[in-house]
Amino acid sequence: MSAIEHLPTAGTPAAPEDHGLLRFLTCGSVDDGKSTLIGRLLYDSRTILADTLHAIERTSQKRGLSAVDLSLLTDGLQAEREQGITIDVAYRYFSTGTRKYIIADAPGHEQYTRNMVTAASTADLAIILIDARRGVLTQTRRHSYLAKLMNIPRLVVAVNKMDLVDHAQARFDEIRADYEAFASQLDIEVRFIPISALNGDMIVDRGDNLGWYEGPTLLELLEAAPAAGALRRDRENAALRFPVQYVCRPQDSANPELHDFRGFMGRIEAGRVAVGDRVVVLPSERETRVREIRLHESGPAGDGKLPFAVTGQSVTLLLEDDIDVSRGDSIVGSEQLPTVTRRIEAMLCWLSESPLDPRRKYLIRHTTRESKALLDGIDYRVDINSLEHQPAEQLAMNDIARVAFRLAQPLAVDAYADERATGAFIVIDEASNNTVGAGMIV
Repeated sequence: MSAIEHLPTAGTPAAPEDHGLLRFLTCGSVDDGKSTLIGRLLYDSRTILADTLHAIERTSQKRGLSAVDLSLLTDGLQAEREQGITIDVAYRYFSTGTRKYIIADAPGHEQYTRNMVTAASTADLAIILIDARRGVLTQTRRHSYLAKLMNIPRLVVAVNKMDLVDHAQARFDEIRADYEAFASQLDIEVRFIPISALNGDMIVDRGDNLGWYEGPTLLELLEAAPAAGALRRDRENAALRFPVQYVCRPQDSANPELHDFRGFMGRIEAGRVAVGDRVVVLPSERETRVREIRLHESGPAGDGKLPFAVTGQSVTLLLEDDIDVSRGDSIVGSEQLPTVTRRIEAMLCWLSESPLDPRRKYLIRHTTRESKALLDGIDYRVDINSLEHQPAEQLAMNDIARVAFRLAQPLAVDAYADERATGAFIVIDEASNNTVGAGMIV
């Protein structure tokens, strides 16, 4: 076949540009319309399977509704459908011609704030919904503050249910001014958009009722947002962070070469690594070089060798020197080391119904390492309404505070603002093995 035959013929449409994957979160107070918004996105972008649509049509009819209740697309638990609320984080997937999306629908009730923290930990963008009738509420402020704490790079405030306030621009401007006064204290940049998730105005199509708004629709904002891949490329330029998850020592008496094989398996959380790079093992602070990088293959005879590996890849590293490395240790770039410490200061979201007990020992899990810990003090608790710092002796469920922990084992940490993976940790109750807190190191 000649080269000419590979060329597209005249009039052949070019393939649409791939904008990459975008993970986004919807949050806000209860009944602000988060589930309906997602349902509308899926419905108007024509990504709902026919059998799924028929199922929610039947459920809507049983409820006596004249129109399809699109919120049922994300309210997956039976308890959620019976109450008409979201309890757990619901994940949905859809794609347009130019981008793939992963949506996390976070619950609005205050007692489920811990679920929102989980969803926010991997989000690239957050949509904060506000009911146009009720304006900015406590839970709106709480979710906005958490989005800032979780280092979500982009926020979109969607003022929903504009159809219930006669699509009034004055009401939208009033809510915008109220939210901006709060957001100015957080130093965050926000895009505002009026919408009606029920009727579909300014979601995928512009509709006929919000002609005074000249900005992009919600889907246009999502399509234009930087992709996770762009963020990942930025992280590839950061210093190497490779928490060791497993030490691979194959046992095969028929292959004597395996007796000397010692590979360190894990996921590259930040940076990149190449054969010959100088690295440091923490917390021992021993320095060496990378001898081999393997993908999938762990044995010496495997053909899965790589010249380099980047952020997000799970690989096996072999080192030039025989250094004692265990699960929970970190292999990092020698040019920019994390802090190795037995005391961490962090913003802590308390997730348990049982209050934080200053006298108890807890277990802190940071990357692949665990350490027993004692509370070393509560600097202050944040008042979500005023953002004032208040003194506190203990923390109740959903409280957010700056605290310090003393650790039995040293951890190699970064500030959460610099690197999510090595700046975050969870607090575990040793007795129940439940996750009771989530922290972001400062």
